[in-house]
Amino acid sequence: MEEKTITVTVAYGSTKHSIALSEQDGNEPKVKDLADALTQVTGVPAPSQKLIFKGKSLKDMEESLSSFGIKQGCKLMMIGKRNSPEEEAELKKLKDIEKSVEQTAKKLEKVDGELTGLKNGFLAKDLQAEALGKLDHRVKVASEQFMKILEQIDSMIVPETFSDCKMKKKGLVKTVQDFLAQCDKIEAGISDHLAKIQSKNLALAE
Repeated sequence: MEEKTITVTVAYGSTKHSIALSEQDGNEPKVKDLADALTQVTGVPAPSQKLIFKGKSLKDMEESLSSFGIKQGCKLMMIGKRNSPEEEAELKKLKDIEKSVEQTAKKLEKVDGELTGLKNGFLAKDLQAEALGKLDHRVKVASEQFMKILEQIDSMIVPETFSDCKMKKKGLVKTVQDFLAQCDKIEAGISDHLAKIQSKNLALAE
């Protein structure tokens, strides 16, 4: 099935931007998609944008454009200011940290998948204890990396006026804390499975 694309014109200051938006997985373009596309061409972050269509402000980011009556060829207006170069520099630091979080999260996901495999008996019993020990070490390394990232975020001094930055920083802290909780959960799962193997081995030895 062919994906539908609509093109709208958005006036920002004295400049007019032609924005083409396509359906995502069969879903109509949302206000959020338009805001993201405008960030790319104007440099104005989505939270700082005010999108106006026929005198009405488009506030709900999750609403589809069509629900506001926006269709092919419609004209909108945007008000908003770009971040200062200083704030952009801080945002770039946060984006780099975000990449580190994603990389560490992928390693953790791999450990979790391997642990599930072990629980399902994809490895001979006598090899499981050694494999669990290695997984435990990898979880501890991931946990240490998340702690270092958390310290890195905490050490950033973000001025009160950098609202976009403050929001991103807060979101990142929450994400890292959630991953640290996941590390604890996986470590507990490893200990639990190790205890089961050891008690089985003891029962066999008796």
